[in-house]
Amino acid sequence: MIKSTIKGIGFHVPDHVVTNDDLAKLMTTNDEWITERTGIKERRHRENRNDAQETTAYLGFKASEKALQHAGLAAKDIDYIVFATLSPDYYFPGCGVLLQDMLGCDTIGALDVRNQCSGFVYAMSVANAFIKSGTYKNILVVGAEIHSFGLDFSDEGRGVSVIFGDGAGAIVLSATEDENAGDILAVNMHSEGKFADELCTQFPGSKFGWSDRMRKEPENVTNKEVYPIMNGNFVFKHAVTRFPETMQEALDKAGKTIEDLDMFIPHQANLRIAQFVQQKFGLPDEKIHNNIQKYGNTTAASIPIALSEAIELGKIKRGDLVLLSAFGSGFTWGSVLFEY
Repeated sequence: MIKSTIKGIGFHVPDHVVTNDDLAKLMTTNDEWITERTGIKERRHRENRNDAQETTAYLGFKASEKALQHAGLAAKDIDYIVFATLSPDYYFPGCGVLLQDMLGCDTIGALDVRNQCSGFVYAMSVANAFIKSGTYKNILVVGAEIHSFGLDFSDEGRGVSVIFGDGAGAIVLSATEDENAGDILAVNMHSEGKFADELCTQFPGSKFGWSDRMRKEPENVTNKEVYPIMNGNFVFKHAVTRFPETMQEALDKAGKTIEDLDMFIPHQANLRIAQFVQQKFGLPDEKIHNNIQKYGNTTAASIPIALSEAIELGKIKRGDLVLLSAFGSGFTWGSVLFEY
């Protein structure tokens, strides 16, 4: 029987640290307000918002190099790429092909996933299906974001802009028949598109306009259209409902219980959401890993960054049962349960 096992993992974040106090110099906010509502103390931003070199694909490349090294593989060993992001280098093409070129892979397939906060869970689910079907042997799964170039650092945008950070994480998912190796035991993916407007960026697109509108009538393109908007309370209420549902679904599908779990890695959207879910399931502190305090919400990158960090810290060992769950824009949500 073919298993999907995580053979290597790595993450990369920009060096530039942005604290809550730094943001307070740009907008009317303060450390106490941000910490109380989100749990975030600092995040990473690329130092130059207009840097054409330190792009989303580049962060994904740096994380992928570490994942390949951890796996003991070369770029030529990878036969497929799945790249999750909402902040690509170009509107099109996607980052997957840019990463293929940066790594020097052969002319392999590269798929881009646009599922925002749940992007990495979706990407892992897709990669797992390819592995289990026997189509590919070594798949590079990447989540990467650069939010800092596209946030509104004014009082109008402060409710969103204080949350997000830049970073990337990557795993090498490999096929194996080793009975002692880990495996992906259960996946699930869900969506509820009627709430798309509650968390989105509207412009550019076929609904709110394209570049011709920006050129012809720039004075009529509003901040609300260009920058991310979020109905925070509405999103929170749905997240604390959907998180437990998708977690329980994954456990039930694999015939496991919450007591069997060794580690839970939630998408790092808001520390208060993670704490709510932890309390609901009665998870002790040693069975959940949060790092939003240091990195903010890095959307598709948040789960692989947290997973990689937890492994580096020795909080996850080979043979452990690990659950990844996410909820975000779309609305989309889902989980991956695996033995590491």
